[in-house]
Amino acid sequence: MRLIYDPTLNDYRNLPGVETRVPDFGSAHGFTSKNDSSRIPTCLARVREELELLGYRDGDTLFGAPYDPRHAPPLPGQPSQVYSDYFARVKDLVERASEKNQNKPVILVAHSFGGKVILGFVNSTPVAWRKKFIKHLVLVSPTPPEGFLGVLVSLTSGPSFLVPSVPPLLLRQMWRTFASTLLSLPSPMAFGHRPIVITNHKNYSAYDYKDFLTALGLNTEVVKRVLSMKLRIDPPMVPTTYLNGIGVKTPEQVVYRDGNFDMAPEKVYGDGDGTMNLFSVLAFVKELSRQQEASIPFKFVEIANATHFDIVVQEHSLKKVMDVILEANR
Repeated sequence: MRLIYDPTLNDYRNLPGVETRVPDFGSAHGFTSKNDSSRIPTCLARVREELELLGYRDGDTLFGAPYDPRHAPPLPGQPSQVYSDYFARVKDLVERASEKNQNKPVILVAHSFGGKVILGFVNSTPVAWRKKFIKHLVLVSPTPPEGFLGVLVSLTSGPSFLVPSVPPLLLRQMWRTFASTLLSLPSPMAFGHRPIVITNHKNYSAYDYKDFLTALGLNTEVVKRVLSMKLRIDPPMVPTTYLNGIGVKTPEQVVYRDGNFDMAPEKVYGDGDGTMNLFSVLAFVKELSRQQEASIPFKFVEIANATHFDIVVQEHSLKKVMDVILEANR
């Protein structure tokens, strides 16, 4: 699953001999557990089930656009063959879905990193196309461009959620090769100069990635790509509703006292949804709400005690998500 960064192309690719495919692209049933014994609802599966109970039909009035989570939507001026192909497929899917339904515009719903992906897609299309084909954009706990601390912890000590049965340190080297990891690092725009990684010898803020990523042993070309990222947040310029949980303790600083990044850190908590930091979410909301200046609707919905993953699963938060989708469809 590792990616290779090609400095000549300034792009990411698979290991030699590895090919990735997306079976049944366009079907909402692509969002299912790959483990038949799993009893935990995955991502948007509960949303899909609720929509089907209301009469939505897969491939007719309900569609899915799964993506490769290792890659990240390209920033302006950066190439991404994977996302060039993906955006073209999503654009075709939206047009076909509209055509199947009396040329009505579609409602786009995305959760977590899918929110970053779909926002990147919308902003890659001409404004005239958006007005014709997109009725409403529903972002549920999207990954904000301002980043969040959890992804930095996974970069440092390894992710604990990708393959729960495998120790994080064994997944760390793979995780460090993902473009999506680097694009989600905490941004100075939201985190400022506050220390986010604390050790006895040195503290690191979101302004210190050159030193921090080098200390982790990351490839210097990759570090250069991260440092050259221009944080640009363009509102989608289509009617948009953003839902996010609040009131859940969320890591906002990590402490590696002796500088040993192989050990799990102590954590200092703030507000958020357990994954996304609230001040990062609010900075993102502020940027997206700029579209109201052009009289394009934008609404932010806070859901108390809804965690990042359970917001599309638990009844009280799922109902709010469904209410937004159904209101957009009226």
